[in-house]
Amino acid sequence: MATHEYKVAVEWTGGRDGHGAAAPEVSGSRFELAVPPEFGGAGGATNPEELLTSAIGACYSMTYGIIAANRKVPLEGLTTEVTGEVDQNGAMFNYIRVTLRPTIRLTADATDEQVKVAEEVAHKADGYCIITNAVRGKVAVTVEPTVQRG
Repeated sequence: MATHEYKVAVEWTGGRDGHGAAAPEVSGSRFELAVPPEFGGAGGATNPEELLTSAIGACYSMTYGIIAANRKVPLEGLTTEVTGEVDQNGAMFNYIRVTLRPTIRLTADATDEQVKVAEEVAHKADGYCIITNAVRGKVAVTVEPTVQRG
């Protein structure tokens, strides 16, 4: 068993109208942060809600690609539209649902059986995704795939 660490330094100045940045150590990337306008913030930068939605979509898409390759699915590409939903009840906010809508593009010569496998993989990929497993039981995850032949 191995444990992997992902360190991120987050800087923040101010309150609801403040601003900040996050810098993941391994990737070396840096992105600006702000409270979104719908929560009374200034906006103009990414926020934890978008980051969680992005993390779920990225993890799902990468996981799909890995499983598809292992299952010999003739995958040309994958585009996943992801919608995260947050309920607000007074001062309480809860991330309640995420819907993944992958559009899976197979090669033009993909067989009917490969199309079937591609769709099966679409419904299994979130079960292997680190991020969906981290939120499972607290956030509902729905997958609505579309499979196309090139």
